[in-house]
Amino acid sequence: MEDFNRGYVLSKNCPSRAVLNHLTSRWGTLVMIVLRQGTKRFSEIRREIEGVSERMLTETLKQLEQDGMLVRKSFDTVPPHVEYTLTDYGMQAAEKIHHLVDWLEKNLEGILAQKAV
Repeated sequence: MEDFNRGYVLSKNCPSRAVLNHLTSRWGTLVMIVLRQGTKRFSEIRREIEGVSERMLTETLKQLEQDGMLVRKSFDTVPPHVEYTLTDYGMQAAEKIHHLVDWLEKNLEGILAQKAV
């Protein structure tokens, strides 16, 4: 692996690029917002994020787990019970995403007005 400098996400070889893509993907951002509220079951996450398919949610959760952003805990019950919780890094990332979303919502009216011009 080639050396990289912190903040060199613009390099195609920077490993942070894949993690950034997962965090800022269509569903990744929304999953992080939901899990910032606390541990959730798969069905709870799916219910909270309107429009996400079971397949896409599964894929997104798997990517975020591989990136170390969340932990998946299975319970040996019938029916199967799986919970997802943010790791420390996941919570830090979720806080940053929360601030961006908060900024967006506070400024949405002005942003949309600019878009219409």
